[in-house]
Amino acid sequence: MLVRREGPGGRLGRLTLNRPRAINALTPTMVGLLDAALRDWADDPTVAVVVLDGAGERGLCAGGDIRAIREAVLAGAPERALAFWAGEYRLNARIRRFPKPYIAIMDGIVMGGGIGVSAHGGVRIVTERSVLSMPEVGIGFIPDVGGTWLLSHAPGELGTHLALTAARIGAADAITAGLADHYLPAARLPDLLDALRRAPDPADALAAFDFTAHTPPPGHLTTDRAWIDELYRGDKVTEILAALTASPVPAATADAAEIGGKCPTSLVVTLRALRAARSMTSLEAALDQEYRLAGASLATADLVEGIRAAVVDKDRDPRWSPASLDEVDPAEVDRFFAPVDVELGLAAAQSAAAAQSAAGQSAAAPAR
Repeated sequence: MLVRREGPGGRLGRLTLNRPRAINALTPTMVGLLDAALRDWADDPTVAVVVLDGAGERGLCAGGDIRAIREAVLAGAPERALAFWAGEYRLNARIRRFPKPYIAIMDGIVMGGGIGVSAHGGVRIVTERSVLSMPEVGIGFIPDVGGTWLLSHAPGELGTHLALTAARIGAADAITAGLADHYLPAARLPDLLDALRRAPDPADALAAFDFTAHTPPPGHLTTDRAWIDELYRGDKVTEILAALTASPVPAATADAAEIGGKCPTSLVVTLRALRAARSMTSLEAALDQEYRLAGASLATADLVEGIRAAVVDKDRDPRWSPASLDEVDPAEVDRFFAPVDVELGLAAAQSAAAAQSAAGQSAAAPAR
């Protein structure tokens, strides 16, 4: 992590993920440094704006360090993975609630944990090089880092499509899906940073920057949304797969084939989690749910196997257990959603903080 202050009076806070050879995959140390900087800067009146970017040319962040998660499970120390997720999810919530402009430059690859440190921000910028994805169902996991919140609140069923297929999308589709706000050609990113760095007030420079002067390369989600909304509206993965398979739309049958290769248990758990998160009232509630799901995933063979196939042996041939949707045990799915001995508790903490703030404002109000 590179943490520094720039511009007049250090009013621009800069956070750079600095593991370029690993496409800036997040480690516990990186998460801790990010969280500490945001805690400090939230209450520092001299910091007006925060910018997050990634070192190197390949991307902002390829996700969490899933090799380390697999190693923790194989070493009989799943608590290490749980501690990482707890810190990561707290950071995601902090970003969502950050009281100042938090600008995420989502250039290049932005996946999994990279979505978590960027898409919850207030100003999310994509470029022609941006490639966004929540690929977790392909490694025996579930969309986490607030992914169930983001995807369940995407327009129509776009989030269901992205979650179950683990599809990679570019700038235009990221904006359509609500994962990004502005498009800026990569060549103009230095201009934006210079404007923020030189301005007496970076927030004013951000407000004045003309993002509308540029149009992203065309995507496909806007035109595909009609059939996506129709075919992905089911509450069972088998129903969605049947609808996709029967569709005359070539892209729909291609989706069915893509989903067919994902982890069956992860697909079922993910769809249920998305439907539950859709009715939740806060990101924190969704993160609490994801923490339970993540913990349950550690007790399955699928997560270790999925990571092996994807990043260790790289044979792209995971052997899922069970191997088909028809074999997924409903009782096993229920286990993912069961209460745990130690909950993350973000929703309760946020409610308590809101109540305390309201009480303080009421006490400070002048008597009538």
